Amino acid sequence: MADILQQRLQALASNENKDVIVGIKRGIERETLRINNDGTLAMTPHPITLGSALTHPLITTDFSESLLEFITPATDSVDTTLAQLADIHRYTAKQLDAQWLWPASMPCFIDQDTTIPLADYGRSNVGRMKTLYRQGLHNRYGSMMQAISGVHYNFSLPERFWQLYQQQLNDQNLLQDFISEQYLALIRNYKRYAWLIVYLFGASPAMCKSFLGGRSSRYPFQQLGKGSLYLPYATSLRMSDLGYTNSAQSSLSITYNSLPEYIAGLHGAVSQPSAEYQNIGIKVNGEYQQLNGNVLQIENEFYSTIRPKRTTESGERPTCALAKRGVEYIEVRALDVNPFSSIGITVEQTRLLDIFLLYCLLQDSPTLSDEQQTITEQNLRKVVTDGRRLNLELLQDGHGRLMLDWAEQIFAEMMPIANWLDAAYQGTAYQAALKQHYLCLLDPAQTLSGQLLNQLLAKQQDNGHFMLEKAEQYRAQLVSENYQVYSEDSFAKAAAASLVKQQQIEAEDTVSFDHYIKEYFAEVPECS
Repeated sequence: MADILQQRLQALASNENKDVIVGIKRGIERETLRINNDGTLAMTPHPITLGSALTHPLITTDFSESLLEFITPATDSVDTTLAQLADIHRYTAKQLDAQWLWPASMPCFIDQDTTIPLADYGRSNVGRMKTLYRQGLHNRYGSMMQAISGVHYNFSLPERFWQLYQQQLNDQNLLQDFISEQYLALIRNYKRYAWLIVYLFGASPAMCKSFLGGRSSRYPFQQLGKGSLYLPYATSLRMSDLGYTNSAQSSLSITYNSLPEYIAGLHGAVSQPSAEYQNIGIKVNGEYQQLNGNVLQIENEFYSTIRPKRTTESGERPTCALAKRGVEYIEVRALDVNPFSSIGITVEQTRLLDIFLLYCLLQDSPTLSDEQQTITEQNLRKVVTDGRRLNLELLQDGHGRLMLDWAEQIFAEMMPIANWLDAAYQGTAYQAALKQHYLCLLDPAQTLSGQLLNQLLAKQQDNGHFMLEKAEQYRAQLVSENYQVYSEDSFAKAAAASLVKQQQIEAEDTVSFDHYIKEYFAEVPECS
């Protein structure tokens, strides 16, 4: 595979072509719980000064009223994207008074699963549907799992890159078909190598005992402080099956060998009845309990480390958008919140992700059978719970291979990509990011999970206390700094405009909620 990578890169990185990569677009979605200054979950409604969670373009909620989600628009500058994200954090921090932002993926202390308030999006049909979907998640999995936070990295390549790359591969299809096909190839390789990202960026080796809610666990947890549990070699408890225990999903066959195949598999899961979920009921005593009784209520319920995406129109299903207009970008979802950053991610991480995603694209990417895809998931699970264990072995092509040996090879093969990006962007930041993260291969204690656990063990400190200190520190840091892209006034105007927009949507509804739900599911994606 290295030969194919070298050949493709040689043509792309030539002097006359090297600039075609300039214009990579990125967007970041960061989730974070609102907490009280004693480390407990804030139970208050979504603050009105943050605008409408339904319509605000930058600040919304995820599962709960307490779970904020910050969204940056796609830009072609890493620095701009992170500055936007910092400004969103800054404005929000200033609106929260005695509340702070939880700086970790695994939740703060939560007394009971049932106390977590569902997100409320108002009286409109679209708002009620969003809340009902979350009611279904609560009934299916419980709310504690939904309080887990992550960072999503949205990534797309410029059209002129795709035009050159299509010529290089002598592909005769329509450009959009080629782009979709290549994003799926990237995704297959991402599935093969996602364990490396979890090793480097996993940052949740410990958690509050309240997350288990008294349930037993098959993991051999050790206790830390008064109320924390940890696994000595874990990288990302967020990515373990502690929360996502959907046995129905484990039997799904959703593969990434072609866009029609992916759409058909995902649509099948949204359409396939589940005996377990049918038993919950859809309407009980006149009150909706979930959108439907199928394996997945909607496409977003499918838990995946990466997704092919297309911007949807109002009321459009994600699979229908993909079927009609192809893949627009990819969403990387295997990222823990970085507790050592006030905004949950660093510029060095984004640059490493750029290099890694291009590596996944430019490598040869054979199709993945169900069995092969299962092996990639088994490798990921090993790194999730034991990633920093010396001599950890993964499966590669049916044979055991030392994880760190495999990682060394990938880093060596990524170096020419870092050189290409630096030549195109006229700097050295990509090579520096690669070298910085290479230290994590030499010493697992340099990984985010290693740094965090070593600090906790050195002080015999609860995970929750450590995160509370960070939350206080980051709030003080954010509110003391100046805005970089936005302003206080622009945020206030955006919040006010979003509230007006929500009122307009509510006023314009002309059909019943029952009819709205029926119409939403009426369109079926073309999978052939």
